[in-house]
Amino acid sequence: MFRGILPKHYDFFDYFEKHIGLTIKVCNELQAFTNEGADAAASAKAIKDLEHELDDITHQCTTALHRTFITPLERGDIHLLIKRLDDIADYIDGAMSRIVLYELAEIRHETQAVAKILVRATTKIEEALKGLRDLKNGELIIEKCKAIRELEDEGDALLRSALIRLFKENQPMLVIMWKEIFERLEKAIDRCKDVANIIEGIVIDSA
Repeated sequence: MFRGILPKHYDFFDYFEKHIGLTIKVCNELQAFTNEGADAAASAKAIKDLEHELDDITHQCTTALHRTFITPLERGDIHLLIKRLDDIADYIDGAMSRIVLYELAEIRHETQAVAKILVRATTKIEEALKGLRDLKNGELIIEKCKAIRELEDEGDALLRSALIRLFKENQPMLVIMWKEIFERLEKAIDRCKDVANIIEGIVIDSA
């Protein structure tokens, strides 16, 4: 009788974990492409398809947030966390799309190294997110967040070196194309750090 007027229950942790699981697949797809020299168009399509799935999860999460009164975390944290998670794949998709658009035959070796960092960082994010369900070991979650920030520092240094090497080659068109790609990969890594900071903030606030 009252079922229709009672607030629905949404498991926001499920949304987070489904999202990061697919994001890891995006990073693995990028890494496989850079490792094996796979067909760029096929890899770009696979990433685009996953990115659409991630958009659906983000939409479901934000819709659920509007429809429920009681949430396990602060509403602002839930909204910001799912948005920043979604940004990771968006930037990787943007980088991969440009590799296809510019018909780049040779993939620079820094792209492979960045892909590995993204796989490691998103895997750490997954571990940290799973810890949010009960927050029994806040220190361990914070350690994982610290590791993500260290990976972001590693990625930033790597991409700076990549740009320096690129400019020294004095090929203007390559500079323009690869600068766009590297900037998007850098933003993907930056978003991993942003996610880590949000998670750490949640842990600290709950202590």
